[in-house]
Amino acid sequence: MNIFKFGGASVNSIERIQNLVSIVQKYSHTSLVIIVSAMGKTTNALEKVAETFYNGNKNEALQLFEIIKNQHLSTAKYLLVFRYNECHAQLQDFFTEIEWLLHDQPVRDYDYYYDQIVCVGELLSTCIISHYLKEEKITNTWLDVRDVLRTDNNFRDAGINWTDSSAKIKATINAGITVTQGFIGATADNESTTLGREGSDYTAAVFANMLDAESVTIWKDVEGVMNADPKTFKDAVLVSELNFTEVIEMAYYGAQVIHPKTIKPLQNKGIPLLVKCFLNPSLPGTIIHKKNIYQLPPIIVIKDHQVLMHLKTQDFSFVGEAPMSSLYELFAKIKIKPNLIQSGAVSIQICLDDHPTKINDLANEASATFDVQIEKQLSLLTIRHYTLEKIASLTSNKKILLQQQTPETMQCIYPS
Repeated sequence: MNIFKFGGASVNSIERIQNLVSIVQKYSHTSLVIIVSAMGKTTNALEKVAETFYNGNKNEALQLFEIIKNQHLSTAKYLLVFRYNECHAQLQDFFTEIEWLLHDQPVRDYDYYYDQIVCVGELLSTCIISHYLKEEKITNTWLDVRDVLRTDNNFRDAGINWTDSSAKIKATINAGITVTQGFIGATADNESTTLGREGSDYTAAVFANMLDAESVTIWKDVEGVMNADPKTFKDAVLVSELNFTEVIEMAYYGAQVIHPKTIKPLQNKGIPLLVKCFLNPSLPGTIIHKKNIYQLPPIIVIKDHQVLMHLKTQDFSFVGEAPMSSLYELFAKIKIKPNLIQSGAVSIQICLDDHPTKINDLANEASATFDVQIEKQLSLLTIRHYTLEKIASLTSNKKILLQQQTPETMQCIYPS
């Protein structure tokens, strides 16, 4: 059993959906679970529907949803001949599910309605792709993941009930090809939920863990994991091999690679993760596993829109356990994560993403204990496996406001 995950970019046009089918054809005689995201910008469009509905503009929400409906019907009509009517009937069921909701008045929290509406994106895309695979003589079973992936009711960031979900998935998934959705699940009361950031990758890892899969392949529009953002660094190179720990470290420092929550279910069972290019499947891509890796190139991450908060004790007392403890309680209360902390005898510097409301709340709360100053419009540079030459080339002509360095990682902050 192998798990394939195709993201929104891999199904955002007729040509790319056809390309997906050509990839799957090579595995048509194997056991495979195919997890697919919503097409292209569908999730963004559905978020606008949810927001408009919740703000009381039902008619406008229905009009916005009508655009999404027509886009998917048009895609199905272009791809399908023999199976169009059957696909159309299934799509209509999903449309009706949302339209019934949009005719109501919102009486629950926004996050609840967000999940009920946004979840349909994955249902629509997988419906079309399942029928298109069948049209191309690739037998498969379409599965509503909400029937097997049980979660709590923490809408927009639902936690998985591993015991119930594992039992349902093992009882449902058989040999052959199964097409299902990433990102979504359902509560015990059959209310739709979403799994938060990078939820589709996480779904793939969860299925792999529960089915003891041989591997997970995430198909992307890049050749694999790069050592830097190729849009910023023209000399970025492919990293052909990584281990789970390194990927978690990269994600922690802000690299747009694989979310740590995706890694954990795979790491627990030693299931390798492949990142491959759907535009050119013959490329080797990147393999991520549990083995030790040596001699990695410098891995470069730049985070813009950073804030440096300077905290100084008001009575010049040492920064001890109590002030630091209260500071971490504030981080938890405000739900903000520091990207870097450096403390001295009477002062603390904290680098954070610039979320204006949260930054103001943190500054106001911290001012009860500290004198507070804030610098904005900064960038945070992280280099893992750095060389002195690489540090010099990336920091020359920059005014370094703060720098931390270990044998493995260098970080510094400078004006953007």
